[in-house]
Amino acid sequence: MFTPSLWRWGRLNDAAPELLRLQQEMNRLFSHAGQRTPQDFPAVNIWENQENAVVTAELPGLDPAKIDISVAGDTLTLAGVTEAETVKEKDFYLRQERGLGNFQRKIQLPFQLDAQKVEARYEKGVLTVTLPRIKESLPKKIKINS
Repeated sequence: MFTPSLWRWGRLNDAAPELLRLQQEMNRLFSHAGQRTPQDFPAVNIWENQENAVVTAELPGLDPAKIDISVAGDTLTLAGVTEAETVKEKDFYLRQERGLGNFQRKIQLPFQLDAQKVEARYEKGVLTVTLPRIKESLPKKIKINS
């Protein structure tokens, strides 16, 4: 049967300041849970395979001609402007959650990108960007000599 000894209780007092600091840090981390920050827009999904990475971004209601996509080294930058919807004179918002104004999101990938071969497609409010790796960063199979 396990019984705590007195020396274990003495160590609890030593840990109290560290536990308090941990609680404060957890409160700070979760104080804005559920709220989006400017760097969270647009929401993205990213996956990769041997040849490239694919980024999908939610950009509802935007004109594709007003979305700027640029690639430099290992970083993809998405930028643009979300514009206000026109509301009739006697109408008013009950809730307005969609952000307005300029946005810019930089996404760094774990490999260098071939900027000349990047492809982008915008369909049903979702931007899909295919980002090929440069040949030097592709995985190489090493032959073992015996």
